Amino acid sequence: MLETPKKFTLIAGSAEGPSRLNAFDNALLAAGIGNVNLIRVSSILPPNAIQVEKLEVIPGQLMPTAYGTITSDLTGETISAAVAVGIGESDEYGVIMEFSGRCGQEQAEDTVTEMVRAAFQQRRRELTRVIVRASEHRVQSIGCAFAAVALWY
Repeated sequence: MLETPKKFTLIAGSAEGPSRLNAFDNALLAAGIGNVNLIRVSSILPPNAIQVEKLEVIPGQLMPTAYGTITSDLTGETISAAVAVGIGESDEYGVIMEFSGRCGQEQAEDTVTEMVRAAFQQRRRELTRVIVRASEHRVQSIGCAFAAVALWY
């Protein structure tokens, strides 16, 4: 059985690259997690997880991550990615939502916040706090916007 993460952090970054994959990789580097292997997870923050500023990891480690990302090669286009963590009662699990789109950062933040509210409403839980992180990028050639909630032990 896999261990349940005990820490989390919200990160975001954007970048250009010579290819779509390089733009994504450079956005990961800009967000501070370009040298780990992401394991994409879905939407639940473990109970009692503690928010930290930065996770202490070594290159190559496997990192559970919920993320939104968008890459574009349309010069001048504005793209954004956002994540939000909804926190309820102190001893219960939280909800993570991700969003990416062809829009500005403010719209991405508003959208992902509403997604968290809807998730709590569907679960019939009281939402006490929402934490949001986003990135916006204006494409020069090939650009990527990335935002994530990284989980750790």
